[in-house]
Amino acid sequence: MNKTAIFIAGPTAVGKTDVAIKIAEWLQTEIISFDSRQFYKELKIGAAPPSPEELARVPHHLVGHLSVNDDYSAGDFEKEALAKLEEIFKTHETAVLVGGSGLYMRILTDGFDEMPGIPQEIRKQLNAELEENGLDSLAKELSEKDPAYFAQVDQQNPQRIIRALEVIRTTGKTYTSFRQGEKTKRPFNIIKIGLDLPRPELYERINLRVDQMLEAGLEEEVKQLLPFREKNSMQTVGYKELIRYFDGEIDLDFAIEEIKKNSRRYAKRQLTWFRREKDIEWFSPFEVVEIKSTLSPKLKNQQ
Repeated sequence: MNKTAIFIAGPTAVGKTDVAIKIAEWLQTEIISFDSRQFYKELKIGAAPPSPEELARVPHHLVGHLSVNDDYSAGDFEKEALAKLEEIFKTHETAVLVGGSGLYMRILTDGFDEMPGIPQEIRKQLNAELEENGLDSLAKELSEKDPAYFAQVDQQNPQRIIRALEVIRTTGKTYTSFRQGEKTKRPFNIIKIGLDLPRPELYERINLRVDQMLEAGLEEEVKQLLPFREKNSMQTVGYKELIRYFDGEIDLDFAIEEIKKNSRRYAKRQLTWFRREKDIEWFSPFEVVEIKSTLSPKLKNQQ
């Protein structure tokens, strides 16, 4: 166990990409993304992937390697990310992983809990209810039957809501109860770094980022992707609001305000998840020197 995976986590727009690149350059290693929207190559603006210049500074993996039309599960991610880590560790002592998906980080650090098999009829029924009644009805059921998981989950993600309800309806137990099993022991050391800012500053950065995305052409990007509107990859803040605008449900100014509001809410949910991780050490994204000082003795002790 002389290899170390360094996870850099935090809310949207906090500055994770910049910090991850600086740490990876310092350690002369490579980066793996656990940002579930940056996997999709068509989401060039709204998912805020690393720029071409940033990608050129450090090798990145699991960024833009899928199409929005691809079906991609958390299990697929686990296999790919672990295989990529093994590859990096052949020539490097460390690897940097960066993203905002708490679930995907936990999958890599702790593994999957043993979930029950789901009867096909339950899965079909839930998908039919989603189509007929919309996501709000299913989200309400989850909030009543498993409030602990509801507080953590991305409440705009139908795949996650349905997955939890599948387990609840199949077993009569909460989804949470199946997610508290034994951790999988990984064959590498794990260090978790969390990035955060005072709430007003974070929200200001989020609002600015939305404005910059719109200036960069987010509206046109979403327009080009309308044929894929039903795909899970498109159930993303910035895309779903503009889809409503193109459908004539809301005007553009309202859509923009909704993107900003929902981005702030998403950041709050991300922080709620990451704050539950007891072994994360928290820093400002401007404290790269302090992060390096914290990592140095840990890495020395683990080699």
